[in-house]
Amino acid sequence: MQHQLLVALLLWLLPLCAHAQNGQLAAMRNTVPESYNFWLYAPREYTHEHQKVPVIIFLHGASLCGNNLQRVRRYGLLHAIEKGRYYPCMVVAPQNPGGSWSPRKIAKILDWVEDNYDIDTTRVYAIGMSLGGYGVLDLAGTYPDRIAAAMALCGGSTLKDYTKLGQVPLWILHGTADRAVSISQSKQVVKAMHDAGNDKLLRYDWLPGASHGDLARILYLKQTYDWLFSHCLKDKPRDIDRLVPITMADMRSAYDYLTPEETKFDIVDQVKRK
Repeated sequence: MQHQLLVALLLWLLPLCAHAQNGQLAAMRNTVPESYNFWLYAPREYTHEHQKVPVIIFLHGASLCGNNLQRVRRYGLLHAIEKGRYYPCMVVAPQNPGGSWSPRKIAKILDWVEDNYDIDTTRVYAIGMSLGGYGVLDLAGTYPDRIAAAMALCGGSTLKDYTKLGQVPLWILHGTADRAVSISQSKQVVKAMHDAGNDKLLRYDWLPGASHGDLARILYLKQTYDWLFSHCLKDKPRDIDRLVPITMADMRSAYDYLTPEETKFDIVDQVKRK
């Protein structure tokens, strides 16, 4: 992972406040047949500087399901950017109308984004919590050749076979005091991968005393994205970063320095294409 230090340094140098680097945000409704509506965010590096950028797919939890796309901005990566965090990546944030996330439908959105935007297809990442944590594991375990790294928070998986999941650098985190999704759901995945000897690229942490809602704080931490960005499909062999820490102390400070007002995106009908 030769690019790891460069990416980490870049993120350190980026300002916390994005008022001068808004980027573009568009609500994509009925855009991809047989798939989800979604938000598409592109940073200034893409819209103004014409750079190829990585992509993060963010999958929300059950509380944001429905047909009101604005709900997807209540927490998570888009909300973090609106509150002053800044990450040089394109964000795809679909809305699940209800039920389990479909890897096939998410892949259809990714196909469309790759066809229409000049992105770095070797650096596509997935992160989600609760129902979205299930979706992330199901997505990575279905399309391991398309996901450079994945992080699943307080979720589980509906996969019957974890063989392909073991091909993706994966970080599973769950709180020991989670009453909404039992930590046993994450432990079941970890145990099955261990028992099959399929855990070379697996990392996991059980956060002492952390509730279900506490895990949302991880979505606002700088090191979360440092960890994701440190991986690339070009890594030969694929490896996993085990050095980036996420502690309870980190989580307690996750909301520090968020801006009180919303960052003003350039809201557009269509993010600038190729």
